[in-house]
Amino acid sequence: MDKTLELLKLAKEGDQDAKEQLVTENLGLVWAVARRFIGRGHELEDLYQIGCIGLMKCIDKFDLSYDVKFSTYAVPMISGEIKRFLRDDGMIKISRTLKETAYKVRKAREEIVNRTGVEPKLEELSELLEIDVEEIVASLEANVEVESIHKTIYQNDGNDIYLLDKLASERDEKETVLDRMVVEELMAQLDEVEQKIIRMRYFENKTQTEIARVIGISQVQVSRMEKKCLLKMRNRY
Repeated sequence: MDKTLELLKLAKEGDQDAKEQLVTENLGLVWAVARRFIGRGHELEDLYQIGCIGLMKCIDKFDLSYDVKFSTYAVPMISGEIKRFLRDDGMIKISRTLKETAYKVRKAREEIVNRTGVEPKLEELSELLEIDVEEIVASLEANVEVESIHKTIYQNDGNDIYLLDKLASERDEKETVLDRMVVEELMAQLDEVEQKIIRMRYFENKTQTEIARVIGISQVQVSRMEKKCLLKMRNRY
């Protein structure tokens, strides 16, 4: 039996030494996840402590029958614990000045749109309110509502394209490694043809029509298989 699975089995039987060893061996994972949330108004050490709570919950809840690596299961659990902490504690601390600036900007924008029917440029608002463009942008970004990353923003080849798909990819190396661990684990559950479709579609940016020509099937078949693969991966995740 895999060493990690053996430790998990012992931990579930009440072996505290096994549980402590599991925690110790996965502290690097907690640090890596915690670093994703730097700049949210809390010290890294605090985020790390919350992440450790998530790790311990993960050890308690992990089902040995899961056909997935412990690390793959742990990453979203640790991340979820930190997100709950940030949400409950107020994820972004917004100063009164930024709130007041955002209110002035919204009011000025509404007045201009109602009067002219045209969306004002930042420079116009800046000149009208005598506020720097940078300050306007900062106030609007600080007060913007948090969108769901799974919100559909448009469709392509009949498939929903989510906000998640368009998020900037400027992430630190550790986060990229963690994401790749999860993706590779999920991809491993697909057969050879399914893996080929997902790789061409999402890593090589090929259209369903291009993929259909390469594999020798119809675009409709590619579409169905892609949806089936994504559903399988989401369920496994």
